[in-house]
Amino acid sequence: MYARTAAAMERHGAAKHRQRLLADISGRVLEVGAGSGANFPHYPPAVTELVAVEPEPRLRALAEAATSGAAVPITVVDGVADRLPSPDGTFDAAVSSLVLCSVPDQATALGELRRVVRPGGRLFFWEHVRASGRAAAQAQRALDATVWPILGGGCHTARDTAATIEQAGFTIERIEHFAFPDARIPLPTKPQILGTATHT
Repeated sequence: MYARTAAAMERHGAAKHRQRLLADISGRVLEVGAGSGANFPHYPPAVTELVAVEPEPRLRALAEAATSGAAVPITVVDGVADRLPSPDGTFDAAVSSLVLCSVPDQATALGELRRVVRPGGRLFFWEHVRASGRAAAQAQRALDATVWPILGGGCHTARDTAATIEQAGFTIERIEHFAFPDARIPLPTKPQILGTATHT
């Protein structure tokens, strides 16, 4: 389902968010949950190497195909967020975009991201998060407890991802709060954050 909807998402604003997310990234980078490789065209030449981790075979094959059009060298590997296939401190930066909603445990996944990023390195994140309004957050929790994880492939809508990023040992440098997509439908995934955090 994600592979079929990704192209429409890009046309309706996702590509602009990816450009903003990755504009200042550099060095050796790990991307977790790379999906079909939608981020790949947006990595700037300052990235010397990208290791893209994707556990789902169909999406991983699409990501491998997407490497041919990228401006940076990319290696796509099999792996999961809570057991990243990389040694400690080997990356200058890590990228998480629309993936921390679906990992089994955010704290474990972010602990792994912190492990593989060198001290002083940065996490670049774009995620949908828990709503700030009480009624909307309650609706998200109700969906998470019933149908949404089934419909959304394990996605959870009510996670306080920014707080978990900081609890994992990152210091948030910059964060933007916004709604996406810009539609009248009250989707539970509309509250989103985009920013950077430093491994401290």
